[in-house]
Amino acid sequence: MKPDFHRWARPVALLAALGLAASCGLPRVGPNKREIFAGSVQKEGDAYIVAVNDRVTRATAVVPALGFSSTFQTAGKLTSDTIRPGDMLGLTVWENVDDGLLAGESANSTVLDEVQVDSAGFIFVPYAGRLRASGNTPEQLRELITRKLEDQTPDPQVQVRRLAGDGSTVSLVGAVGGQGVYPIERPTRTLSTMLAKAGGITIRPEIAQIVVIRGNQQGRVWFQDLYDNPQLDIALRGGDRILVEEDTRAFTALGSTSQQARVPFETQDLSALEAIAQVGGLLSLSSDPTGVFVFRNEPAEIAGQVLGRDDFQGAQRIVYVLNLTEPNGMFLARDFVIRDDDTLYVTEAPYAQWSKTISLITGGLTPLANLSTLSGG
Repeated sequence: MKPDFHRWARPVALLAALGLAASCGLPRVGPNKREIFAGSVQKEGDAYIVAVNDRVTRATAVVPALGFSSTFQTAGKLTSDTIRPGDMLGLTVWENVDDGLLAGESANSTVLDEVQVDSAGFIFVPYAGRLRASGNTPEQLRELITRKLEDQTPDPQVQVRRLAGDGSTVSLVGAVGGQGVYPIERPTRTLSTMLAKAGGITIRPEIAQIVVIRGNQQGRVWFQDLYDNPQLDIALRGGDRILVEEDTRAFTALGSTSQQARVPFETQDLSALEAIAQVGGLLSLSSDPTGVFVFRNEPAEIAGQVLGRDDFQGAQRIVYVLNLTEPNGMFLARDFVIRDDDTLYVTEAPYAQWSKTISLITGGLTPLANLSTLSGG
């Protein structure tokens, strides 16, 4: 028995020493729960560690506030009644004589197509001269042309048609079916109808944002809100620039998850539970469901509500802790809102580190040693 004892004493001691060293220096995906909690303000660290509960989910449920200002929403729809610089007009003049001023011998009417209103708001009509069109309705311009012509031809009849022109167009760019410049016409006086005219959007509606730039003002809304909130379907103005773009918000997933990456939002509102699912969920053999953390720089006003304080100045580092094994843990994860630039981190389960230690000892991870080499066999 004694020789057998000496034979195995050395390898067992080496195994114990190797196991102790391996437990301290094994490769891992990041800090464990103990190390994260050690960095809390309560332990002279620089981050507040906060366990998520119903009160915390309500205080942190903040999503981007998108919308149009009252200036955008109260602007009335353009009508075809007011002529503006850049508009294109169509004129027809009938004369009650066989050989009129404008008409030839074989016709008693003259058509003047594509008469453009210049930048000063004027047009030129033969025998009527240079006339101000801008600010008049087609009916008012018709009466003005008639008065100018009736002294030169008996009983002239004039028709004025307002066509699309540079003065009543908008530009659409980004993720739309057809980028370009479009006239504001009777069927396309609002934002939603103009988007439809341009072929609709080419990205998923859930992540589409619409930006309208009017002069030095800008408004931004979610595409879906145009149909959920009719007041956001604003009337357009000539010169509006419309941009359709994808939501740029994203969070970073790290630790013991199926995917470690910067992940774009797939919906307007994203919960912690949805974020975990979006990266493939937890790993059954290595993730710790009691160690789901969300790292965030929280604005002072929200941090104050979460921590019950009113003395914060500037953003505060807060680490939110979710325990999915608690009775209401799944509900809390479902209600906790993920925000732009959040870091979602899942710690490894203690079992995972123990498995690595066993694998290292038995030669599963590195070729440094195994039982036969340690025993000298």
